[in-house]
Amino acid sequence: MKPSRSALTILVVGTLVVLAAAPLVGPRWIDPGMLWNGDNPLEARILWDIRVPRVLVGFLAGMGLAVGGTAYQAMFRNPLASPFTLGLASGASLGAVLAIHLGWNKFLWGTPAVTVCALMGAGLTLVVVYGLTRLRAELSVATMLLAGVAMSFLNTSLILVLQYAVDPVRAFHAFRWMLGGLEGTLGYRDILWLAPVVLAGTFIVWVLRRELNLLSLGDEWAAARGVSLRTVKTLILFVSGVMVAAIVAHCGPIGFVCLIAPHISRQLVGPQHTRLVPAAALLGGTFLVISDTVARTILAPAEIPVGVITAILGGPFFLWLLLTRPLSWEWVP
Repeated sequence: MKPSRSALTILVVGTLVVLAAAPLVGPRWIDPGMLWNGDNPLEARILWDIRVPRVLVGFLAGMGLAVGGTAYQAMFRNPLASPFTLGLASGASLGAVLAIHLGWNKFLWGTPAVTVCALMGAGLTLVVVYGLTRLRAELSVATMLLAGVAMSFLNTSLILVLQYAVDPVRAFHAFRWMLGGLEGTLGYRDILWLAPVVLAGTFIVWVLRRELNLLSLGDEWAAARGVSLRTVKTLILFVSGVMVAAIVAHCGPIGFVCLIAPHISRQLVGPQHTRLVPAAALLGGTFLVISDTVARTILAPAEIPVGVITAILGGPFFLWLLLTRPLSWEWVP
């Protein structure tokens, strides 16, 4: 068995172990034996109605963030590129902060108004970035990055204005949302809302694995081998962008997952996206589940926002990356 396949097998086994163990861990540890003898119905409800949905939502969120990061890094040929680079996180945050400050606490189409507004903010940012990039003859990745950075700064400045102008209570609620977290998971309904978007986006990115391989070599190389640059880049931009926008709208801006998982996966299974996409999906989902488990247990009964945990782990990771490896990868066709 090739090393890359062995690594992928280990990732699958590790993912299953984490998904099985994470719901049992928390401020109140649950004995697996009660699943069969039914001695404690309260613990059974905590397990099946609260922890299992939260773990599954965390896995889906980490999976989508990692796959989106993998696709963007290939398209931009930049190991630091991610959907957050294009301002999706700041756009979603602006929409959510605006909804919180306006007191929109109702449900729209069965979804919290804050989530809907966050999704609209991220979607609007994505459309603006695409529109600015289309002003050029081609979808230049440099123009796209600059447009994304500009939108990110603009969204952030508007958030600061809103945070400064409103009362402290709503400002705190908005700040807490921007730290990211899975504590807002409302049972299996959130899984049914998030799973189709993430699974469909992941499948489309994997179908485009050949195009991603060629884009990693450069636009000229990809175009010479029959890749329609405008069509493929537009598809990657919107498929990955919508997937990540949906995740951020539900969970808040959870950083570093879309950067850490692709980097580690590339070291484990190589740069070919046939294996890299599923490896990043598994690793990203597992990483976020473990981070959330730490977030809800390390200071129990208090809970740390999972975005704080991923940031604490992500900072040292990139310092290590900076000191030990170049900020690029060698492509082996």
